[in-house]
Amino acid sequence: MASMADESGLGKRRANYVPLTPLSHLQRAREIFGEREALVHGRRRHTWREFHERCTRLASALSALGVRPGDVVSAVCPNIPAIAEAHFGVPAAGAVLNAINIRLDPGTIAYILEHSSTRVVLVDSQFLPLVNAALEFHEGPSPTIVEVADPEFGFPPTGRHIEYEDFLAGGDPQAQWRLPDDEWDSISLNYTSGTTGRPKGVVCHHRGAYLMTLGTVITWEMTLYPRFLAVVPLFHCNGWCHTWMMPLVGGTIVCCRNINAESIFDAIRRERITHFGGAPIVLTLLVNAPNEPGYAFDHEVRVFTAGAPPSPSTIAAIEDRGFTVMQVYGLTETYGHVTECLHPPEWRDLDTDERYRRMARQGIRIPVMEEIDVVDRETGDPVPHDGTTLGEVVMRGNPVMRGYYRNPEATEDAFAGGYFRTGDIAFRDPAGYIQIADRLKDIIISGGENVSSVEVEAALMAHSAVSLCAVVAKPDETWGETPCAFVELVDGQTADAEELIAFCRRRLAGFKTPKTVVFQDLPKTSTGKIQKFELRELAKSL
Repeated sequence: MASMADESGLGKRRANYVPLTPLSHLQRAREIFGEREALVHGRRRHTWREFHERCTRLASALSALGVRPGDVVSAVCPNIPAIAEAHFGVPAAGAVLNAINIRLDPGTIAYILEHSSTRVVLVDSQFLPLVNAALEFHEGPSPTIVEVADPEFGFPPTGRHIEYEDFLAGGDPQAQWRLPDDEWDSISLNYTSGTTGRPKGVVCHHRGAYLMTLGTVITWEMTLYPRFLAVVPLFHCNGWCHTWMMPLVGGTIVCCRNINAESIFDAIRRERITHFGGAPIVLTLLVNAPNEPGYAFDHEVRVFTAGAPPSPSTIAAIEDRGFTVMQVYGLTETYGHVTECLHPPEWRDLDTDERYRRMARQGIRIPVMEEIDVVDRETGDPVPHDGTTLGEVVMRGNPVMRGYYRNPEATEDAFAGGYFRTGDIAFRDPAGYIQIADRLKDIIISGGENVSSVEVEAALMAHSAVSLCAVVAKPDETWGETPCAFVELVDGQTADAEELIAFCRRRLAGFKTPKTVVFQDLPKTSTGKIQKFELRELAKSL
């Protein structure tokens, strides 16, 4: 009987094997969706054919400037057309895109530019002073600056550098793209927040980015021609890979330069937005927006939220404003979201509080992830699905980074045991859904008991006067640590510390109840994450 033991002649060929890359989505979009609207920014509109040409010109212009395959091209831009185009044009030149957080200090930006050996940096005119200050710390040859002006939004060109549109004009619209020979080739370099020590450079590959675009379409139940509002900064996990996804479905990218409630609601109405992503702080902005006709819309808007676990009360409030929200979870090291809180139809029969409680969980792995589990940190064994036993979230799959750039020790540590170790502490419920309890460093140990800051924050957020909060450990001579809450109140509402402590005591065990409440603005990153390391230092002095 014949068998498959002899596979001679069955090797990979040009006809049956193509390295996976999200760049192929844009090449297809030019052919299939060429005259459909691709990108909107204020009065600017580009079709997919025009967008493809602009990305090709960018790739050609970078090559003419001396950028070679494997070189790093950085960008310091908010969500404007240039950074969307860079997501295709930079890798089309064979280079690696490094989108830099616009909220970083000059010293950190200088470190990133040096560590990545950046050859060219695209800089929005608003952030030229920041980059110039960074270059004062920079050692060695400075990267070439291409200035990206945005005059419609108040940032005309300074005239001190070649301007982006002139740079594109010098590129060849017919240039051949340098597609990857190996889908494992690097497509982007994203530096982590660096809250302790220097930031680490997360290296992502074409294969992972391509598969993330497919998995997101399934998870978001997305059909053709969505209108997507770019709220998540494109310097944060490459905007969760959503920009690479949009040509796949012939959608429209609407840039959101200014992240505020008025801009978002205006775009939803004017551009008929159907999808966007955002951290829970973005949801809070929308929930607290005026309940007026100018902030209303009459069509479905689907929202992914990630970056920090949202409270059930936040999810309930955002649904009341007309949004359909899904909690997702991931990290820079996983290209963005790799779990989804899938809502089974039977959840509709649950009482309201229980349904929103379940919707606040991080959920199950998305289709393109191979395995995500919660394991005991000592033994590596999976924790029981009992809704209480804590362990570390670990995962493996194609949308996991290649490793940390020029940091093999950190890479080996992150991949110890054959999984990517996230440092996030969670439990699994009987249905297998993951719920994050805390970052490992954020767990509060009070009298020998583990206290989840996320659980305490959810209790506080249920109070009508609380707009935003963060809970950290405060040193205590008797208990070792106690929960300390930092709170922002809703405009026009009042509450004192005693009231909030009593409110939590009715909902939490005594050792979980905050012993200290501080009212102040919370320090945040540009992606909406609360900088708890600052609050931990402040709590030590209270």
